[in-house]
Amino acid sequence: MIQVTLEENYCLIEPNSPLTKEDFAAIATKVDPVIENEGTLDGLVIKTQDFPGWESFSDMVEHFRFVKNHHQNIKKVALVTDARAASIFPSIVSHFVKAELKHFEYEDYESAVDWIKEST
Repeated sequence: MIQVTLEENYCLIEPNSPLTKEDFAAIATKVDPVIENEGTLDGLVIKTQDFPGWESFSDMVEHFRFVKNHHQNIKKVALVTDARAASIFPSIVSHFVKAELKHFEYEDYESAVDWIKEST
């Protein structure tokens, strides 16, 4: 299950169970109209205490497909989590995506939103 909320020109994503293909379809349903109308989305804020992983290998592949199809049109991605691997996420993923990436501790959610809203 995932909660997807469109806020101004960014999208708040709150996964609370292993990610599925349906989760990425739900995200696309929210962000695609904004991208079509505006050309870009200021950012995604992914907020989760711990990264829940994927339900299956095909769900992980769908995640990569979503990133491939959307990274050119999303300016920033804020990963708001206390998951250990999150601190290295931006340095690894930045080689593969156009979006600027940054990690925030879970309690720093407001700082992540402020960072997304800063002009790029």
